[in-house]
Amino acid sequence: MNAPVGQPVVLVHGSRTSRTMWRRQVAALEAAGHRPLAIDLPGHGSRRGESFTVDRALHVIDGAVDELGGSALVVGLSLGGYLGIGYAGRHPTKVRGLVAASCSTDPDTWLTDAWLTVARWIGRRGDSGAALNQRMVDLFLQEDAARDVAAGGFALDVMGDMLTGMRATRPLDDLARIPCPVWIVNGRWDHFRAQERTFVRAAPDGRLVVIRDATHLVSLVKPVAFTRVVLEAADEVGRAEA
Repeated sequence: MNAPVGQPVVLVHGSRTSRTMWRRQVAALEAAGHRPLAIDLPGHGSRRGESFTVDRALHVIDGAVDELGGSALVVGLSLGGYLGIGYAGRHPTKVRGLVAASCSTDPDTWLTDAWLTVARWIGRRGDSGAALNQRMVDLFLQEDAARDVAAGGFALDVMGDMLTGMRATRPLDDLARIPCPVWIVNGRWDHFRAQERTFVRAAPDGRLVVIRDATHLVSLVKPVAFTRVVLEAADEVGRAEA
């Protein structure tokens, strides 16, 4: 059997965060000989001045894939997972494999409306929800994870545009168009895993991975277990191409 070769990997962050949330995964992928590229989505991190739309976000992902040679393993968490599914559905020949984490609930439901209502209420607070956001980070993340996720700043004013845009996506339809391996990854206690088996069945080559004792931010709360999934995906993609 041929040894796996180093893989190009595009990492797509969750809402309100930035590419810095992937620091541990980037380091592990580089140490294993892969070529990771963590990006900032419109309205986030270094792109805070840009408005968020799904089309603009997919364009940024496409640019990163092209920068790495025209095809890549795509890894996304939450918002990034949904966008990874959407990108692979539109560009199936450019995605070698997809790790879609914390995104196993259809976004076109009343729950999204509820989140949008809450986001608008938070946005009307004097600090746009900065204090509340910091309390949540301090409560749910260890110090090193909190430091990584905060390093690129928080996009506190993007939630309205993001939730409105995501309601128009159709991840189950996109999954059906993706021929490459798709790893659906969820933390055991993730509130977004309600339809995970439906999502796995929608993909021609779908696999389900549930990480014990993890919540929604699985890559941050269980970085070793999550990174192992990403490395195994990169190695499998490499063996298939060798």
